[in-house]
Amino acid sequence: MASTDHGDVRVERFARNGGILIAIVGGVVVVAFIVGWAVDMDEVPLWVPALALLIGALLYTSTVRPRVLVRGHDLVLRNMVSTTVIPLAAVDELAVRQVLAVRAGDKRHVCAGVGRSFRQAVSRSPADPTLNDADYVEIRLQELVNEDRARRGVRRYSAEADELRRQVRREHAWPEIAALVATGLFFVVALILA
Repeated sequence: MASTDHGDVRVERFARNGGILIAIVGGVVVVAFIVGWAVDMDEVPLWVPALALLIGALLYTSTVRPRVLVRGHDLVLRNMVSTTVIPLAAVDELAVRQVLAVRAGDKRHVCAGVGRSFRQAVSRSPADPTLNDADYVEIRLQELVNEDRARRGVRRYSAEADELRRQVRREHAWPEIAALVATGLFFVVALILA
C-alpha cells in the first residue's frame, strides 16, 4: 500500500493483484519481436510486430492497469477499460474473493485490482490467523468506509446514503480502448496484406 497527498486530497493505493512480472517479461518479448522485425523487415512479415503490439496492449490493460485506490473520500476501481468512482460512504458491502466486489445500493461493482487466487478463495479458513494482502485491503477499505460514514453522519441504507449512491460514476478508459482498437485493426490489416 502506498499513501500520498496530492494537494489536499489524500490518495491511498493498494498493491496490485500480481501480474507485474508477467507484464515485464511480456513487454521484453514484445520489444524483442518489434526489434527483430525492424532489423530484418524483408524476412519478418508485418503481422509479427502488429501482433506483438496487440499483445503488449492486452498485457498492459489486463495486468498493469487494474488497481484499487482511495482518492480523498472516493473508492476508485480501475479495471481494464473503465474506472468506477464510488463515494466511500455509499458502500454497503465489500468483499475480496477472486476479485474485489463492492455493493452500493442495488449495483455491484467489481475490480480485478485486488483478489485472492482460486485456491485461497476456496480454502480460506476462519481459524487461519495469517493476514495476506487481500485481507489487509478488505479490512482497510472497511475502516475507510466506516470513517467516511462517521465523518458525513451517514448510516448504511439511509436516504443520505441513497443520495451518495447516485454520485457513483463510471468513466471509460479511452486511451486504453483506443490502443486496443488501433493495435487490433493494425493486426487485421497486416494479416490481410500478408
